[in-house]
Amino acid sequence: MATDSPFADPLIDDATALHRRRLLEAMAQCVAHKGFADTTIADIVTAAHVSRRTFYEHFRSREACLIALYEAASAHALRELSAAIDPARDWRAQIDEALRRYLAVLAAQPALLRTLFVAVFVLGDEGLAARRRVNDHLVQFIIDTARSGAPAGGATTPSREMATALVGGINELILQAIEDRRVDRLADLVPAAAQLVMRILDRWPPAC
Repeated sequence: MATDSPFADPLIDDATALHRRRLLEAMAQCVAHKGFADTTIADIVTAAHVSRRTFYEHFRSREACLIALYEAASAHALRELSAAIDPARDWRAQIDEALRRYLAVLAAQPALLRTLFVAVFVLGDEGLAARRRVNDHLVQFIIDTARSGAPAGGATTPSREMATALVGGINELILQAIEDRRVDRLADLVPAAAQLVMRILDRWPPAC
């Protein structure tokens, strides 16, 4: 497996982490190929070249593995988004490129994107909790970015509620593109998403 896998934990590099990464990559491969409903644990361990025992050392179920994949893939996309923002520059000049980079990461594996964005809704409370954690990370990133850019760029710091609304709006645009089978054209969402970011960060009153 490649050491630059999006599912690698940058803080851990040992045999245990390697097995976990193989399982996540295998789950990604399987769900992209046949969907989550038809993916079995046997499929996953075969693709990962590990035993069922190793699988259960990391995950208690297929669902737990999918949730871990969802969070790992989302964390990778957020790292790419963060890397696209230079805090020394005016944030307005970076919005389009940052969004384009973020959406490109999501669009890189269309079948996987559809599974992760849609399947998480049918995983019950645990899936919803995972979605909330992922969204909370994005919300905090928006707040921190706006706060750090405020002195030079004039951006306000949005309330947590408005940052959550921003994340929800962009996620809805992505979901609509998935439903319309336009994942290969996620970049077309950049103008609308950038306008939404500008309206919330540049015009909304700052958080108290």
